[in-house]
Order: sequence, then C-alpha cells, then structure tokens
Amino acid sequence: MRTRLAIRIHAAMERLFPERRVFLKSDEDTRFVRLRPMTQLLIGAGMSAVVAWAIIATAVLLMDSIGSGNFREQAKREQDMYQDRLNALALERDARAEEALAAQQRFNAALGQISIMQSELLASETHRRELETGIEVIQATLRDTMGDRELARTELAALQAEQTTPGTAQTSNSGSPAPINFMADALAQTANERDQILENARHALERAAELEHDLKLKEEQNDQIFRQLEEAMTISVAPLDKMFRTAGMPTDKIIEQVRRGYSGQGGPLTPLSFTTRGEDEPTVDELRTNRILAQMDLLNMYRIAAERAPFASPIKAAVRYTSGFGYRRDPKTGGRRMHNGSDFAGPSGTDILATADGIVTHAGWQSGFGRLIKIQHDFGIETRYAHNSRIRVRKGQRVSRGDHIADMGSTGRTTGTHLHYEVRVNGTPVNPMIYIKAASNVFEEQDKRTGLKNDR
Repeated sequence: MRTRLAIRIHAAMERLFPERRVFLKSDEDTRFVRLRPMTQLLIGAGMSAVVAWAIIATAVLLMDSIGSGNFREQAKREQDMYQDRLNALALERDARAEEALAAQQRFNAALGQISIMQSELLASETHRRELETGIEVIQATLRDTMGDRELARTELAALQAEQTTPGTAQTSNSGSPAPINFMADALAQTANERDQILENARHALERAAELEHDLKLKEEQNDQIFRQLEEAMTISVAPLDKMFRTAGMPTDKIIEQVRRGYSGQGGPLTPLSFTTRGEDEPTVDELRTNRILAQMDLLNMYRIAAERAPFASPIKAAVRYTSGFGYRRDPKTGGRRMHNGSDFAGPSGTDILATADGIVTHAGWQSGFGRLIKIQHDFGIETRYAHNSRIRVRKGQRVSRGDHIADMGSTGRTTGTHLHYEVRVNGTPVNPMIYIKAASNVFEEQDKRTGLKNDR
C-alpha cells in the first residue's frame, strides 16, 4: 500500500507534469505513446543535466583558451627577448673578433718596431765599444806623449846645466844652439799633439755620454713596449683559456694536441738572442722577449683550437630559441623524453652555418631528423644540423666556420620549421648552449676589462 507521502508526491507530479499522449499516425493505423509524469520528470532532468554540462564545459574551454592565449603571448615575448639577446651577442662577438684581428695586426707592427729598435741598440752598443777602444788608444798615446815630454824636459835641463858649467862654456857656445832649437821645436810639436789629443779625448767622452743617454732613452722606450706587449698577451690569452675551461674542455690536452698537429710554415716560434758575444747567460730583454714569444705561440694555439671547436651560433639571422637541452614534453606523443640539442625556429630557407672547422661525415636523409648534416671536428667533437629543407654540402667535404651548409626547413619528425642543433663529445650529447654562452661570456668580460682600463 502506498503511503500518504507517496500519494501526495504523485498528485504533485500529475499537476506539474500531467499525463500526455503522443499520437503516431500512419496510413493504416494510429498509435500513441503515453508519457507518464515520472517519465516526463526524468526526461526534463536529463535535458537539464545536458544543458548544464554544456554550459560548464563551454565556460571551462573559454577560460582555458584565454589562459593559454596569455601564456603563449608571454612565452612569445620571452622568446623574442631571448632572441634579441642572442642577436646582440652575435654582433658583439663579431665586433670582438674584428678587434682581436686589429689587435693582432697592431701587435705584429709593434713586434716589427721592436726588431728595428733591437737592431739600433746592437749598432749603438757596437759603436760605443768602438769609441771606448778609441778612447783607450788615445789615452795610451797621451800617456806615452807625456812621458816623452818629461824625458825631453829632463834632457833640456841637462843641456842647460852643461851650458852654464865653467870650463865648458866654449864648447857649449860653439855647439849647443842647434840641439837646443831642435829640442824646443820637438817640445812645441809634442805640446801641440798633446793638446789635440786632449781635445779629441774630450770630444770622444762627450760623444760617449750622448750615446749612453740615447741608449738609456731607447731602453726606457723598449721597456714600455715590453710592458704593453705583456699586458696585451695577458688580456688576450686569459679569456680564451677561460672560454675553453667554461666549456669543460681540458686546455692542456687541447693545446698539446694542436701543437702535435701544427703544420704551419716555419713551425712554432723559437727563442731569440740579441747578444753577439757568445754569452751563455741570457739578458733581461731576451728573457722578456722569449716570454712574449711563448705567449704568442700559446695565443696562436688557442686561436687554432677555437677555430676547430664550435664556439659560434649556427644561425646569424633573427630566430626564436624554442627548446633547450634536457628532458621535455614530446610535442608529438606528449610523453617525457630526452632532447639532445637546442631548437631555433625561423623562416623557411634561413641560412644554416657551420660552427667550426671540420669534415662532413653525413649529408642526407635520416629517419626522424629529416635532411641531416653531421660534421666531425677535432677533440672528438661532432655537430649535427637536422630538419633542413636543403643540404648544400656533401659527405667528405671540408668546411670552415661560418660556411653556409644548409637551409632551415621542417623535414623529418617535426611540428614546424626550425633547426635542431646538437653537439656531441666522444659520442655523448652535451648542451650546445655551453659553447655559445662560453664565447659570449668571455667577450662580455673582455668588454668590462677594456672599459675599466680606459677609465684608468
């Protein structure tokens, strides 16, 4: 039996949802469907639930779209700022490279001036020694002449004494005038020669003093040039050493490897010697010069090594840095996956450049990478350039830093036009930005040092 509550509920439902009939008429028959109050209530509740779900889902989608739009705009602004920074760093790097080339040219000119000054110093030293020898000869001659003069005076005094002695007056009066005149002339001539020798000696001493003064001035100029060259070498070598160490590359092994493979004409710089007297002990100038030459040799080794390591950006045009090295959400599957390089997005056909000297070991299609280029460099380093639209090199070709090797594209497993750039050391992937940032940080620090030096 139904309770009163059930009866009341049923009566209320009949008032709100009275029983309805839906007639279905055909050519042969007419039928109807009875819609009870409970059935109408269930249908209404279902429709209300569907409408509410649609409203809620629409609101969620709208809010998500607005939020994702703001996030994309913020990410795009950050990417644009980072790309502007990369472009500025690239311009600064090029400017520093030009300044380094100009400094190298100035250094070569200064080294030429040093060679000329050393030649002048050697000539001055030789001339000074000749003057010293001449002065010694003049002094010896002067001493002999003064001795002869004293001897002549002694003989003259003896003759005068004999002339004034009694008993010999006749002999002296008849035979002394000629010897006396001869001795007087000899003494006068000796005195003139002595005066001339003294005058010559005085001029020689004055000339020697002038040469010594000029020699001191040249030594001061030489010392100043040495100091400038030593400072230039320190400023040039230290940032390069820091650049390699920042990239995790052992500088000692790298320099040794470059030195073993050195094939330039003339070989490494050899020590110089400025002495012509066969002395075993080197002079201070020789030690400083050979130390500068050793630093020049080290700087040259660093320059060769820097050309063979990927301390450069593969793109010079305006691009966006879209993905870095490390684990990330895979754009295709959505799962977590290791990303072995850095991605730079830009217009299709953007020039792709080699980041260091090397040999192309692969130039063709590879699954997932599309059109791929592999370049083998020294020190066990390999760089990879993937998803290219066009390849401009061939396998076995030797390339140099800055060579145009490919055009940016979207071949292979990709969601858009970009360059996938990898750096591998002995087969192990490493973060490419380590090398790019190492070079840019060194240039920034060098700019600060240059500014401080100019302020001083």
